[in-house]
Amino acid sequence: MGTYLGIDIGTSEVKTVLLDADQAVVASARAQLSVQRPEPGWSEQDPEQWWEATKRTLDELKAAAPKALAAVRGIGLSGQMHGATLLDAADQPLRPCILWNDGRSAVECEELTALADFHGIGGNLVMPGFTAPKLRWVAKHEPAVFRRIAKVLLPKDYVRLRLTGEHVSEMSDSAGTLWLDVQARSWSPQLLGATELDERQMPRLVEGSEPGGELFGELAERWGMAGAPVVAGGGGDNAASACGIGAVEAGRAFLSLGTSGVLFVATDRFRPNVASAVHAFCHALPDSWHQMAVVLAATDSLNWLARLLKSDAASLTAALGDELLGPSPVLFLPYLGGERTPHNDAAIRGAFAGLSQTADDAVLTRAVLEGVAFGFKDGFTALQEAGSDVEAFTAVGGGARSLHWLKLLATILDRPVDVPTNGDFGAAFGAARLGLAAATGADAHGICTQPPIARTIEPDRRWHDAYTERFEHYRALYPALKGAMA
Repeated sequence: MGTYLGIDIGTSEVKTVLLDADQAVVASARAQLSVQRPEPGWSEQDPEQWWEATKRTLDELKAAAPKALAAVRGIGLSGQMHGATLLDAADQPLRPCILWNDGRSAVECEELTALADFHGIGGNLVMPGFTAPKLRWVAKHEPAVFRRIAKVLLPKDYVRLRLTGEHVSEMSDSAGTLWLDVQARSWSPQLLGATELDERQMPRLVEGSEPGGELFGELAERWGMAGAPVVAGGGGDNAASACGIGAVEAGRAFLSLGTSGVLFVATDRFRPNVASAVHAFCHALPDSWHQMAVVLAATDSLNWLARLLKSDAASLTAALGDELLGPSPVLFLPYLGGERTPHNDAAIRGAFAGLSQTADDAVLTRAVLEGVAFGFKDGFTALQEAGSDVEAFTAVGGGARSLHWLKLLATILDRPVDVPTNGDFGAAFGAARLGLAAATGADAHGICTQPPIARTIEPDRRWHDAYTERFEHYRALYPALKGAMA
């Protein structure tokens, strides 16, 4: 039956996962990456880092599980979105990749918004994180580089190029460039033209579960793989994670409680909500889309508090116990580095409100957990305004280890929160599933099923009204704080 390989090109590491025919993890490997910040607000990586890290992980898998690696039939790719990887006519990088968290192109965002219908065709606000404004910045500030651009690739698709020699991307990642007509699932000449580019400089598009090349023979020989494994289209990191957690049918959703927070909902049609900074992208599977709401500082907020209190996040949450205690007397706005949904405000900053002499570690911890949960509620409200609702969320990410936090989220969102059994259901796992679909031709929806659920956290009805009222106070703080900072 063969085995299937998933490769995830993250910002801090490359991760590879090897699955057997029953989708059980046989082996995995990681290799660290570094980020360069040559100027304040800049964030770059050398594309060669991704390739060298990928090779290291596959060499490690060969040493750990040579027979399983030899049986690989399909390979799937996932990766950090939005990165501008600029290649010349010989496929050589012209400069370091400008990453998703690079903020240099704020002025260019305003210019592009006035030049073309990015909101309607692209379905999203023009933000510095996206690829298109980065290219406008390069055209203005590095014109010699811009004139030599033969291809613009996303990070995972640069690794695909090194694996297969093909310039190929897929819909979910390409939607994050702001050059895709998201409803039509094709490049938009109008949006490309606004950045003085055309389709010749873009990769060929496939669906995430379709073949997107074959592994070079010499690489298959290096890693002991028989034949020429298929390399699937794959997906952007969040879409691939959705394939891993089974959020592929309309209305299926996951809640990622990581450094940042993500609410992801699969949809059966293109449903933008630009006014509230909802991301509306293609999904990795054909004829499907998704929406995302983003809280920029989720566990990042708790880790910040832990550093301030000279403690650690696990100790702070454990001290609260598992049961909810009602709203904290202190409110916290988790805008430590701005906020995405619903405000799209890079300049806003966080705050505590209602501090008194009785505010101790426990009160502040409760405030931070509640503030992040209220941020998720803000995002969920924006998703509902865009026509999406869900029956339950599946929780993933490091913060999901806190039962107290999960109970808060279930109660504040007024939705059950499902907790999967222990296992790795992240982007690399989802990419391997897409590799399985591409190699076998099997229905990807039947492959990307939900994992077993260990427990379901129901909303705590005792506190529903109190948290609902507290959320209104939370929402009133943003305009007050913004006015004070103006």
